[in-house]
Amino acid sequence: MGFLRIAAAAALLALATPVAATAAEGELTFPPQNWSFSGPFGTFDRAAAQRGFQVYSEVCAACHSVKHAYYRDLGGIGLTHKEIEAIAAAVMVPSIDDDGQPAERPARPSDHFRAPYPNETAARATFNGAYPPDLSVIIKARAGGADQLYNLLAGYAEPPADMKLGDGMYYNKYFAGHQIAMPAPLSDGRVTYADGTRASVEQMARDVTTFLAYIAEPEMEVRKRLGVKVVLFLIFMTGVTYAAKRKVWADVH
Repeated sequence: MGFLRIAAAAALLALATPVAATAAEGELTFPPQNWSFSGPFGTFDRAAAQRGFQVYSEVCAACHSVKHAYYRDLGGIGLTHKEIEAIAAAVMVPSIDDDGQPAERPARPSDHFRAPYPNETAARATFNGAYPPDLSVIIKARAGGADQLYNLLAGYAEPPADMKLGDGMYYNKYFAGHQIAMPAPLSDGRVTYADGTRASVEQMARDVTTFLAYIAEPEMEVRKRLGVKVVLFLIFMTGVTYAAKRKVWADVH
């Protein structure tokens, strides 16, 4: 029975979506959001993730990479193989030609997403020493998770009257110190959604957060389904074990 309790606990941990304390990052708190992928039975909103991919492609990809993701991963948000092939083919990736010389070729679904800069040094040179972080696991790497990213993207505002911003800095309610070097990446109508959804700052922030949550953990739904099966199996085996114990010890006084 002790082993079953331990196994059940491990299965419940496998079901849980990682959640971090929101009081980190300089005591900032991030207003909690209702995410479709939260909880032990959560799933990704495919429509939101596809819109989020559009926001990433048209807004974020100019500065930020998702170097741990493959183009084929887009199948998990509902894109067809032909759609993925077309998206990949529109991007040129480094390659080696038949003579062994550096070259470029259209990307394939099996390729990693192309980074906007060839290396970190080039990126820092472009941004006066600042390095735009890779977004592959940004949701899992930050203390506030999806809530932090959403609130950060939607948290740009005019600074208080008594606050003086540093040169090249912008005010953000949900960034440590409230001064951030990145200008507001989103503005109402920045993208035009194919499904007709109004592209407000809040909507785009929610959509791209959903997409990056998927990129950070594309196997989440499989893991959760497996966890449910394991928990059900353990419950069944607990009942069988208890019935067997009652049967074995029935005649013992």
